[in-house]
Amino acid sequence: MQARARLLGHPVHQMLIVFPLGLLGGSIIFDITYLVRRTGNWGETAFWMIAVGVISGLVAAIFGAIDWLAIPGGTRAKRIGMLHGVGNVVVVVLFAVSWYLRSGNPRAPSTTAIVLSFVGVALAIVTGWLGGELVGRLGVGVDDGAHLDAPNSITHRTTTGGPGPTAA
Repeated sequence: MQARARLLGHPVHQMLIVFPLGLLGGSIIFDITYLVRRTGNWGETAFWMIAVGVISGLVAAIFGAIDWLAIPGGTRAKRIGMLHGVGNVVVVVLFAVSWYLRSGNPRAPSTTAIVLSFVGVALAIVTGWLGGELVGRLGVGVDDGAHLDAPNSITHRTTTGGPGPTAA
């Protein structure tokens, strides 16, 4: 099932999710470094990574919702997509609260703020797996004619879905 929101033939949601995953997931590395070294620069870096991660997560969610609305009701993909989406909203909320708690002093995050980030990353691992299930197992966001010799998406040539080269 092709994604509804595409850019140059590729799903926008799948292109955007790397930003919140990388930024939010990476922020805990800076939190750990802050806890070990007690140097404010590490805490402040995590603060700004979380800010951009939350914003990019909200943008990715818009395109994910557009694609989710196109999934037929009553399917496993619709249920998994709902769990994936709601779970990721919870992830963004956890990080947004963590960011808010840090806002008074970004260079010295509270234990609660750091714990919320760790819980957010743990949940993101689960929701990321669900996203992988949607794409890799259920074919959501995959071109209907995808195969090993399909023409590139920029040519706008049609695909037949079979093995081997296809003609336009």
